[in-house]
Amino acid sequence: MKLYMHPASATSRPVSLFAADENIALDEIVIDLMTGEHRQPEYLAINPNGLVPLLDDDGFRLSESSAILKYLAEKTCSAAYPGDLRERARVNETMDWLNSNLYRDLGFNMVYPQLFPHHARRSAEGTAAAIDWGRQRCADWMPVLDEHFIGPDRDYLCLGRLTIADYFGSGVVGLAESVNFDFSDYPNVNRWLRGMKSLPNWERVNVGFYQMIKSLAA
Repeated sequence: MKLYMHPASATSRPVSLFAADENIALDEIVIDLMTGEHRQPEYLAINPNGLVPLLDDDGFRLSESSAILKYLAEKTCSAAYPGDLRERARVNETMDWLNSNLYRDLGFNMVYPQLFPHHARRSAEGTAAAIDWGRQRCADWMPVLDEHFIGPDRDYLCLGRLTIADYFGSGVVGLAESVNFDFSDYPNVNRWLRGMKSLPNWERVNVGFYQMIKSLAA
């Protein structure tokens, strides 16, 4: 299987991390987002969305990080995506919440306009307003993640054990580190993220992300 990805991508890294932890062999093909390779005809012919990641399993192409994680987990019968109807629904709910709510405001409103010029609005005032809006919305979403999904007595986002929701969430939530987000008000999120960082393949998979943060701060 081939995974078209970028090592700093918030949506590529969860797939790479899950595959590494589950010993799923993936041929990772880096698409250089920084040079615009994802917008070139060669890649658009593979993924018209012009986004990463994209999985190619012997000609079956699948986009969207959440869908790829589910596919890989089902293909390998991973316990990280349980077969029980209600447990699976809970995992799906958590991943949908992360994707539809938190990632929208944390990523596309708060983080990306600060890091990447092509995510800036038409004016400096517009960009500042978008970032401020993202911060305000994250102030609503983060307590839900901290108190409802995790809580003081749990180490994972749902089901009390490691699931693909945790992998997906690690990319979304961890993205906030790129803008020095203060997690101190969210101790349960902080504890959960530290737990994810203790996974055996975390450092190797995320080295590109931390290198990007370092280069942007230089």
